Amino acid sequence: MPSSDRQLERLVMDAGDIARAVTRIAHEILERNKGIKDLALVGIRTGGVHLAHRLVKRIQEIEAASVPIGELDITLYRDDLSLRKEQPILRKTSVPFDVSDKIIVLVDDVLFTGRTIRAAMDGLIDLGRPEEIQLAVLVDRGHRQLPIKATYIGKNIPTSQEENIHVLLEEEGEDDRVVILKRESA
Repeated sequence: MPSSDRQLERLVMDAGDIARAVTRIAHEILERNKGIKDLALVGIRTGGVHLAHRLVKRIQEIEAASVPIGELDITLYRDDLSLRKEQPILRKTSVPFDVSDKIIVLVDDVLFTGRTIRAAMDGLIDLGRPEEIQLAVLVDRGHRQLPIKATYIGKNIPTSQEENIHVLLEEEGEDDRVVILKRESA
C-alpha cells in the first residue's frame, strides 16, 4: 500500500480509562438529575448504543434501580444524505417508552461537528416532547459547526482536521480503546 494511504495510530484512552469515564459520567448524570426519576438514556447508533448500555448498567449498580434505554438511528435525519454517493444503511430505532416529559440523555461516542447530535435531537423530538435533552459523549474532539455542547464528557481530546478519532469497543469485537488516526506523511 502506498505510504500516503497508511495511518499512524496513537492510543489516547485504554480500557481502564473508558471504564473510569463511564463510571464518572454515570455519577454526574445521577448528581445533576438528583437520581433517576423521569430519566432515560438513548444511544445513537452504533457506538452511542454500546456506551448507553454501559451507562445504564453502571447507573443500575449505583442506584439499584433500572433506567429505560433506547436506540436511535439518525440516518434519515442527516443533513448530508444528498451529498453521499452510497445508499444509506437504515438500522433499527427502538425507543420502547414515551419520551414525553422525560429527561433524555442522548449518548454518543464522539462529538465532532455537532451535526450528528442535531440529527439525533430531530429524531428524538419526532417521538415526543422530552422535558429536557442532555448529551453524554465519551470524547469531545472540538471543531463544532453547530452550537452544540455536551453535558457530560468522558475526555476532551483536541484534534486537527487531518486526524480522526476512533472509539473501539468490545461489543464490536475490539479491545476497548480510543485512538487518533493520522495519515502518514509521504
